[in-house]
Amino acid sequence: MTEALRSKDWNPGAYARFHDLRLRPGLDLLNAVPAMGSGDIYDLGCGNGAMGDALRARTAGRGLIGVDASPAMLEKAQQSQAYTQLQQVDIRDWHPAKAPGLIVSNAALHWVGHHEALMPRLANMLGNGATLAIQMPHQNKAPSHRVWRTLVDEMFPGRIEMAGTPGVMAPVKYEELLAPRGRFRLWETEYYQRLVAEAGSHPVRRFTESTYARPILQALEPDEKADLIKRYEDVMHAAYPVRDDGSVLFPFRRLFFTLTV
Repeated sequence: MTEALRSKDWNPGAYARFHDLRLRPGLDLLNAVPAMGSGDIYDLGCGNGAMGDALRARTAGRGLIGVDASPAMLEKAQQSQAYTQLQQVDIRDWHPAKAPGLIVSNAALHWVGHHEALMPRLANMLGNGATLAIQMPHQNKAPSHRVWRTLVDEMFPGRIEMAGTPGVMAPVKYEELLAPRGRFRLWETEYYQRLVAEAGSHPVRRFTESTYARPILQALEPDEKADLIKRYEDVMHAAYPVRDDGSVLFPFRRLFFTLTV
């Protein structure tokens, strides 16, 4: 991989700093899966393989295939030894060799876009009795995410294409698309996450910079990035006050749905 491509790839180390907080919603999603078909299990956007062990415990003889576009993340997933196969492919171009028994995606599909076409396409791939299980952050209207966008618009107007940042549709849109296809469940959970003290930075900035803000920060020069981060942290101190021990209680909303056909 060239240095230019490597700089735009995901940073597994930065992402893994909040491993437990990012994994818990995925485990909640798995616990809500009502049924699986006889086909293999596909982990879409498997990343560093955080879900691998939990998924492997549910395989019951099925194959477990991890799918991700990031070479760096797949290298980490390989080290988990949880998957029978790993595929480096953009989810927009992915198609299984045979009908899956379960397609699960934990905090990945909000990066893909065009959900009005993507979700029905994934549903059409399912085998008889199979389930599509999805979890995505639903946080874009919260200060932690909204402020990145408003500051970019103010400081660098027209410079950064915000279409590269993640987003989801209104929950009712997923219900309208998928409920006619089978047994559909849709819910939302707000997690109150305790972020520990971060030397020299606000904990919420550390949480968001490796995910939501990643494409924004990658598009800026070092001095521009420093100016944006300073402005962002000033707002975060007001929106999410730091307590005496340096920690922050950070509410984070996530959207879930399952479809069984």
